[in-house]
Amino acid sequence: MTSAKTESSPVVAPAVKPRTQFTLRVLRTERLGPNMVRIVAGGPGLAEFTAKDATDMYVKIHFLQPGVEYAEPVDVFALRETMPREHWPITRTYTVRWISLAAQELAIDFVVHGDAGLAGPWAAAAAPGDRIIFSGPGGAYKPNTDADWHLFAGDASALPAIAASLEALPAEARGHVYLEVETAADIQPLEKPDAVELTWVFRNGTTTDEGSLLRDAVTNGPWPAGRVDAFVHGERECMKQLRDVLLKQRGLERSQVSLSGYWARGRTEDFFQAEKKQPIGKIL
Repeated sequence: MTSAKTESSPVVAPAVKPRTQFTLRVLRTERLGPNMVRIVAGGPGLAEFTAKDATDMYVKIHFLQPGVEYAEPVDVFALRETMPREHWPITRTYTVRWISLAAQELAIDFVVHGDAGLAGPWAAAAAPGDRIIFSGPGGAYKPNTDADWHLFAGDASALPAIAASLEALPAEARGHVYLEVETAADIQPLEKPDAVELTWVFRNGTTTDEGSLLRDAVTNGPWPAGRVDAFVHGERECMKQLRDVLLKQRGLERSQVSLSGYWARGRTEDFFQAEKKQPIGKIL
Protein backbone atom coordinates (compact mmCIF):
# COMPACT_ATOMS: atom_id res chain seq x y z
CA MET A 1 0.00 0.00 0.00
CA THR A 2 1.11 3.54 -0.67
CA SER A 3 -0.18 6.96 0.16
CA ALA A 4 -1.70 9.73 -1.94
CA LYS A 5 0.38 12.61 -3.14
CA THR A 6 -1.53 15.89 -3.27
CA GLU A 7 -3.27 18.17 -0.77
CA SER A 8 -6.93 18.85 -0.07
CA SER A 9 -8.95 20.89 2.42
CA PRO A 10 -8.08 20.20 6.10
CA VAL A 11 -9.83 17.37 7.91
CA VAL A 12 -9.17 16.45 11.53
CA ALA A 13 -7.31 13.14 11.59
CA PRO A 14 -8.48 10.38 13.91
CA ALA A 15 -6.37 9.45 16.91
CA VAL A 16 -3.61 6.97 16.21
CA LYS A 17 -3.30 3.98 18.52
CA PRO A 18 0.39 3.54 19.41
CA ARG A 19 2.12 0.40 18.13
CA THR A 20 5.60 -0.90 18.75
CA GLN A 21 8.25 1.36 17.22
CA PHE A 22 11.23 0.06 15.24
CA THR A 23 14.28 2.03 14.12
CA LEU A 24 16.30 0.45 11.31
CA ARG A 25 18.89 1.45 8.75
CA VAL A 26 18.64 1.17 4.97
CA LEU A 27 20.85 -1.71 3.83
CA ARG A 28 20.32 -1.49 0.08
CA THR A 29 17.90 -0.25 -2.57
CA GLU A 30 16.65 -1.78 -5.80
CA ARG A 31 14.86 -0.22 -8.78
CA LEU A 32 12.00 -2.56 -9.68
CA GLY A 33 10.92 -0.38 -12.61
CA PRO A 34 10.61 3.29 -13.57
CA ASN A 35 7.93 3.85 -10.91
CA MET A 36 8.86 1.56 -8.01
CA VAL A 37 11.81 1.33 -5.62
CA ARG A 38 12.48 -1.40 -3.07
CA ILE A 39 14.08 -0.45 0.23
CA VAL A 40 15.66 -3.25 2.23
CA ALA A 41 16.22 -2.19 5.83
CA GLY A 42 17.56 -4.03 8.81
CA GLY A 43 19.18 -3.98 12.18
CA PRO A 44 19.10 -5.71 15.56
CA GLY A 45 15.86 -3.95 16.47
CA LEU A 46 14.03 -6.16 14.00
CA ALA A 47 14.54 -9.12 16.34
CA GLU A 48 11.58 -7.82 18.37
CA PHE A 49 9.27 -7.69 15.32
CA THR A 50 6.33 -10.11 15.49
CA ALA A 51 5.15 -10.77 11.95
CA LYS A 52 1.45 -11.05 11.21
CA ASP A 53 0.04 -14.20 9.65
CA ALA A 54 -1.12 -12.06 6.76
CA THR A 55 0.01 -11.35 3.22
CA ASP A 56 -1.11 -7.72 3.44
CA MET A 57 1.06 -7.01 6.50
CA TYR A 58 1.81 -3.30 6.74
CA VAL A 59 3.70 -0.78 8.87
CA LYS A 60 3.37 2.93 9.56
CA ILE A 61 6.52 4.77 8.51
CA HIS A 62 7.25 7.93 10.50
CA PHE A 63 9.16 10.58 8.53
CA LEU A 64 10.95 13.18 10.65
CA GLN A 65 10.30 16.69 9.42
CA PRO A 66 13.33 18.63 8.17
CA GLY A 67 14.18 21.66 10.25
CA VAL A 68 12.58 20.23 13.40
CA GLU A 69 14.88 19.18 16.25
CA TYR A 70 13.93 15.85 17.81
CA ALA A 71 15.36 14.46 21.03
CA GLU A 72 17.42 11.31 20.50
CA PRO A 73 16.68 8.48 20.53
CA VAL A 74 13.47 9.46 18.75
CA ASP A 75 10.29 8.06 20.31
CA VAL A 76 7.57 9.09 17.87
CA PHE A 77 4.74 8.41 20.30
CA ALA A 78 6.30 9.97 23.39
CA LEU A 79 7.16 13.19 21.59
CA ARG A 80 3.48 13.76 20.89
CA GLU A 81 3.19 14.65 24.56
CA THR A 82 5.88 17.31 24.32
CA MET A 83 5.76 18.77 20.81
CA PRO A 84 3.05 20.67 18.90
CA ARG A 85 1.15 18.63 16.32
CA GLU A 86 2.67 20.51 13.39
CA HIS A 87 6.11 19.19 14.43
CA TRP A 88 5.14 15.54 14.72
CA PRO A 89 6.68 13.14 12.22
CA ILE A 90 4.53 12.57 9.13
CA THR A 91 3.10 9.06 8.88
CA ARG A 92 2.63 6.97 5.75
CA THR A 93 1.35 3.39 5.47
CA TYR A 94 3.23 0.76 3.45
CA THR A 95 2.95 -2.97 2.86
CA VAL A 96 5.82 -5.19 3.97
CA ARG A 97 6.88 -6.98 0.78
CA TRP A 98 8.90 -9.59 2.64
CA ILE A 99 10.67 -10.07 5.94
CA SER A 100 13.50 -12.35 7.08
CA LEU A 101 13.83 -12.34 10.84
CA ALA A 102 16.78 -14.71 10.57
CA ALA A 103 18.68 -12.22 8.39
CA GLN A 104 17.13 -9.24 10.25
CA GLU A 105 15.97 -7.73 6.96
CA LEU A 106 12.67 -6.25 5.82
CA ALA A 107 11.69 -5.04 2.33
CA ILE A 108 9.19 -2.31 1.44
CA ASP A 109 8.30 -1.31 -2.14
CA PHE A 110 7.55 2.36 -2.80
CA VAL A 111 5.65 3.81 -5.76
CA VAL A 112 7.64 6.76 -7.11
CA HIS A 113 6.24 9.55 -9.30
CA GLY A 114 9.11 11.99 -9.65
CA ASP A 115 9.18 14.60 -6.90
CA ALA A 116 5.51 14.16 -5.99
CA GLY A 117 4.63 13.19 -2.47
CA LEU A 118 6.78 12.42 0.55
CA ALA A 119 7.64 8.72 0.75
CA GLY A 120 8.37 8.18 -2.94
CA PRO A 121 11.05 10.86 -3.25
CA TRP A 122 12.57 9.68 0.05
CA ALA A 123 12.80 6.11 -1.24
CA ALA A 124 14.24 7.24 -4.58
CA ALA A 125 17.02 9.13 -2.79
CA ALA A 126 17.62 6.65 0.04
CA ALA A 127 21.13 5.34 0.59
CA PRO A 128 22.63 2.67 2.82
CA GLY A 129 22.83 3.93 6.39
CA ASP A 130 19.76 6.16 6.20
CA ARG A 131 17.42 5.80 9.16
CA ILE A 132 13.87 4.50 8.81
CA ILE A 133 11.43 4.59 11.72
CA PHE A 134 8.18 2.65 11.61
CA SER A 135 5.57 1.11 13.89
CA GLY A 136 3.37 -1.93 13.56
CA PRO A 137 2.65 -4.32 12.12
CA GLY A 138 -0.99 -4.45 11.02
CA GLY A 139 -2.79 -6.54 8.44
CA ALA A 140 -5.31 -9.36 8.39
CA TYR A 141 -5.75 -10.88 4.92
CA LYS A 142 -4.32 -14.13 3.64
CA PRO A 143 -5.74 -16.24 0.79
CA ASN A 144 -8.54 -18.60 1.73
CA THR A 145 -7.25 -22.01 0.73
CA ASP A 146 -10.80 -23.42 0.79
CA ALA A 147 -11.83 -21.21 -2.16
CA ASP A 148 -12.36 -22.76 -5.58
CA TRP A 149 -10.48 -19.89 -7.22
CA HIS A 150 -8.89 -16.56 -6.39
CA LEU A 151 -9.33 -13.04 -7.73
CA PHE A 152 -6.73 -10.32 -7.18
CA ALA A 153 -7.10 -6.79 -8.53
CA GLY A 154 -5.25 -3.61 -7.71
CA ASP A 155 -3.02 -0.80 -8.86
CA ALA A 156 0.67 -0.34 -8.10
CA SER A 157 -0.06 0.49 -4.46
CA ALA A 158 -1.50 -3.01 -4.01
CA LEU A 159 1.14 -4.81 -6.05
CA PRO A 160 3.34 -5.72 -3.03
CA ALA A 161 0.42 -7.29 -1.12
CA ILE A 162 -0.85 -9.11 -4.21
CA ALA A 163 2.64 -10.41 -4.98
CA ALA A 164 3.01 -11.70 -1.41
CA SER A 165 -0.43 -13.32 -1.63
CA LEU A 166 0.42 -15.08 -4.89
CA GLU A 167 3.55 -16.52 -3.30
CA ALA A 168 1.44 -17.87 -0.43
CA LEU A 169 -1.00 -19.76 -2.66
CA PRO A 170 -0.75 -23.55 -2.90
CA ALA A 171 0.72 -24.85 -6.14
CA GLU A 172 -2.65 -26.15 -7.35
CA ALA A 173 -4.51 -22.86 -6.83
CA ARG A 174 -6.50 -21.34 -9.71
CA GLY A 175 -7.38 -17.72 -10.30
CA HIS A 176 -7.07 -14.42 -12.12
CA VAL A 177 -4.93 -11.39 -11.32
CA TYR A 178 -5.38 -7.86 -12.70
CA LEU A 179 -2.64 -5.33 -11.99
CA GLU A 180 -2.91 -1.74 -13.18
CA VAL A 181 0.39 0.07 -13.77
CA GLU A 182 1.58 2.99 -15.84
CA THR A 183 3.20 1.22 -18.81
CA ALA A 184 4.67 -2.13 -19.82
CA ALA A 185 7.98 -0.95 -18.36
CA ASP A 186 6.43 -1.39 -14.90
CA ILE A 187 5.87 -5.14 -15.30
CA GLN A 188 7.59 -7.18 -12.61
CA PRO A 189 8.28 -10.92 -12.55
CA LEU A 190 5.92 -12.49 -10.02
CA GLU A 191 5.91 -15.98 -8.56
CA LYS A 192 2.49 -17.62 -8.86
CA PRO A 193 0.84 -21.00 -9.40
CA ASP A 194 0.65 -22.07 -13.05
CA ALA A 195 -3.17 -22.03 -13.06
CA VAL A 196 -3.36 -18.42 -11.89
CA GLU A 197 -3.57 -16.12 -14.93
CA LEU A 198 -1.97 -12.69 -14.69
CA THR A 199 -3.19 -9.68 -16.71
CA TRP A 200 -1.31 -6.37 -16.68
CA VAL A 201 -3.49 -3.31 -17.32
CA PHE A 202 -1.69 -0.21 -18.61
CA ARG A 203 -2.83 3.36 -17.97
CA ASN A 204 -0.48 4.88 -20.55
CA GLY A 205 -1.05 8.39 -19.25
CA THR A 206 -4.71 8.15 -18.26
CA THR A 207 -5.83 8.37 -14.64
CA THR A 208 -7.84 5.73 -12.83
CA ASP A 209 -10.99 7.84 -12.65
CA GLU A 210 -10.82 8.68 -16.36
CA GLY A 211 -10.38 5.20 -17.74
CA SER A 212 -11.89 2.82 -15.17
CA LEU A 213 -9.43 0.38 -16.67
CA LEU A 214 -9.20 -1.95 -13.71
CA ARG A 215 -12.97 -2.14 -13.31
CA ASP A 216 -13.41 -2.94 -16.99
CA ALA A 217 -10.70 -5.61 -16.91
CA VAL A 218 -12.37 -7.41 -14.01
CA THR A 219 -15.85 -6.97 -15.46
CA ASN A 220 -14.91 -8.34 -18.87
CA GLY A 221 -12.51 -11.02 -17.68
CA PRO A 222 -13.25 -14.72 -17.15
CA TRP A 223 -15.40 -15.70 -14.19
CA PRO A 224 -14.91 -19.39 -13.34
CA ALA A 225 -17.53 -21.47 -11.59
CA GLY A 226 -17.21 -22.06 -7.87
CA ARG A 227 -16.63 -19.95 -4.79
CA VAL A 228 -14.13 -17.13 -5.25
CA ASP A 229 -11.87 -15.49 -2.68
CA ALA A 230 -11.22 -11.87 -3.74
CA PHE A 231 -8.52 -9.40 -2.72
CA VAL A 232 -9.18 -6.02 -4.36
CA HIS A 233 -7.31 -2.90 -3.22
CA GLY A 234 -6.16 0.40 -4.68
CA GLU A 235 -7.41 3.92 -5.37
CA ARG A 236 -10.59 4.65 -3.42
CA GLU A 237 -12.95 5.67 -6.22
CA CYS A 238 -11.84 2.74 -8.35
CA MET A 239 -12.53 0.43 -5.41
CA LYS A 240 -16.07 1.78 -5.17
CA GLN A 241 -16.61 0.82 -8.80
CA LEU A 242 -15.23 -2.67 -8.21
CA ARG A 243 -17.37 -3.00 -5.08
CA ASP A 244 -20.44 -2.66 -7.26
CA VAL A 245 -19.08 -5.18 -9.76
CA LEU A 246 -18.34 -7.79 -7.10
CA LEU A 247 -21.20 -7.34 -4.63
CA LYS A 248 -24.02 -6.16 -6.87
CA GLN A 249 -23.30 -7.62 -10.31
CA ARG A 250 -21.61 -10.83 -9.22
CA GLY A 251 -23.53 -11.22 -5.98
CA LEU A 252 -20.57 -12.07 -3.79
CA GLU A 253 -20.92 -12.19 -0.05
CA ARG A 254 -18.87 -9.66 1.89
CA SER A 255 -17.04 -12.52 3.58
CA GLN A 256 -15.60 -13.45 0.17
CA VAL A 257 -14.12 -10.02 -0.48
CA SER A 258 -11.20 -8.13 1.04
CA LEU A 259 -11.73 -4.70 -0.49
CA SER A 260 -10.49 -1.27 0.58
CA GLY A 261 -8.94 1.92 -0.67
CA TYR A 262 -5.20 2.23 -0.11
CA TRP A 263 -5.20 5.87 -1.19
CA ALA A 264 -7.42 8.53 -2.76
CA ARG A 265 -6.62 10.81 -5.65
CA GLY A 266 -6.17 14.41 -4.50
CA ARG A 267 -5.57 13.46 -0.84
CA THR A 268 -2.52 13.07 1.37
CA GLU A 269 -2.72 10.08 3.67
CA ASP A 270 -3.65 12.30 6.63
CA PHE A 271 -6.78 13.53 4.84
CA PHE A 272 -7.48 10.12 3.34
CA GLN A 273 -7.41 8.37 6.73
CA ALA A 274 -9.59 11.05 8.33
CA GLU A 275 -12.19 10.69 5.57
CA LYS A 276 -12.62 6.96 6.16
CA LYS A 277 -15.32 7.69 8.75
CA GLN A 278 -17.13 10.10 6.42
CA PRO A 279 -19.50 9.14 3.58
CA ILE A 280 -16.88 9.91 0.91
CA GLY A 281 -14.46 7.49 2.50
CA LYS A 282 -16.74 4.51 3.03
CA ILE A 283 -16.44 1.59 0.62
CA LEU A 284 -18.10 -1.29 2.46
